[in-house]
Amino acid sequence: QVQLVESGGGLVQPGGSLRLSCVASGFTFSRLIMNWYRQAPGKERELVASISDDGTIPNYAVPVAGRFTISRDNAKNTLYLQMNSLKAEDTAVYYCNRNGEFFPWGQGTQVTVSS
Repeated sequence: QVQLVESGGGLVQPGGSLRLSCVASGFTFSRLIMNWYRQAPGKERELVASISDDGTIPNYAVPVAGRFTISRDNAKNTLYLQMNSLKAEDTAVYYCNRNGEFFPWGQGTQVTVSS
């Protein structure tokens, strides 16, 4: 069955960095556009970044463009999100999923940006 396991979150001060990982299984990872999403308390889940199946075409939501970098390793079935210059408003639970028809959501990884 499909599994998405996110990790790498934590507590970080404003201006700091984190690298998130998402290990995927149960489907052909290399054939799908993959996305990072986040959900802050009291808000709806939002798309943060997207990457093409071969990893050559990234796209970013305006709030994170220039600070976050999405990448993937298809040999390891793993999606990454490098987050730099973190701000308090980046605080959220971060999830990975395919583009379009979602797989069952993983547990996510909590990112808290606070001094």
